[in-house]
Amino acid sequence: MAVEGPVQDRPEVRLDRSDVGRRVSVRRLTGFADDNRPVFRDVIGVLVSWDDEGLTVVPRTGGPVSFDERLLVAGKAVPLFPARRAPLPPADPVGLQRTAARGWPAVEQEPLGEWTLRASAGFTRRANSVLALGDPGLPLDRALAAVRAWYAARGLPALLEVCAPGSPEGLREELDRRGAAFARTLVRVAPLAGLARGGAPAGVDRVRLSRTADAAWLSLYRRAGGGPAVEEAALRVVRGGPSVWFASVPGAGPDRAPLAVGRCVVDGPWAGFGAVEVAAHARRAGLATSVMAVLAARAAEEGASGGYLQVEAENSGAIALYDGLGFTTSHTYQYALLPQG
Repeated sequence: MAVEGPVQDRPEVRLDRSDVGRRVSVRRLTGFADDNRPVFRDVIGVLVSWDDEGLTVVPRTGGPVSFDERLLVAGKAVPLFPARRAPLPPADPVGLQRTAARGWPAVEQEPLGEWTLRASAGFTRRANSVLALGDPGLPLDRALAAVRAWYAARGLPALLEVCAPGSPEGLREELDRRGAAFARTLVRVAPLAGLARGGAPAGVDRVRLSRTADAAWLSLYRRAGGGPAVEEAALRVVRGGPSVWFASVPGAGPDRAPLAVGRCVVDGPWAGFGAVEVAAHARRAGLATSVMAVLAARAAEEGASGGYLQVEAENSGAIALYDGLGFTTSHTYQYALLPQG
């Protein structure tokens, strides 16, 4: 059932291995009908791999499609998915906080009533804090004592993610009374259609998508590192979530070190963005916007219509970038550091 001749001899194949990570349309031979006519099938999606074992394309829905290179009869890169304008999904604070927790899943999780205790060897505050939504099932003083003991057993500070509305009444006041230190974070939202149209064509063409964070991607993600245990936890957190995509802009050097990276996790109508980093020497060239555009288009292709992200209130540079992309603040939450003793 093989197609005769190498890929280079098939004029309808306008792809090569350098196109891995792009959105493509490919046609492959799948068999022969009863009258010996060849049967072909088409698939549009992200070309996530192409090696000696064959090609793999991830379509809009369903599982990956893999096939032998010899069965490829036509193929080309195609434009990003044309995201249609749609209103934002309902953006209630509690729902978004839970969506964000699924999109950045901690290595270790344990319930405390309706709260969730999370630990990941200290990798990021979100993955090492209590998702303090709802009723902990205990009086606050006993719940906070249990929180302190749980994190102390893991050698971690006791952090709580406090959101109003969402966290129990009186929690903020009790933490204030105990002298907790607070750090405010903004949750920002935007329609995906506008994000998907935000990148310049030349920049968008340079972005490549992947289902995994490889060593090159991690080399630019500044929060990675910190010892074997932290690195292992980081990989599990970063790669976790319902439908995760990693974007990168390869450099021109022999090592192809990325100039920019980003991450997106698709969860129903929402797409969460994070880990957007640009190498110092490549800034102010629109690469972050291009990364966001490609990730947004892929999320829209999977059915999402709204994007969210979390940014520290003091990060004025990132806030300015996201303002320009159309993000507005949905709500805020605070990380509270519970004092010892």
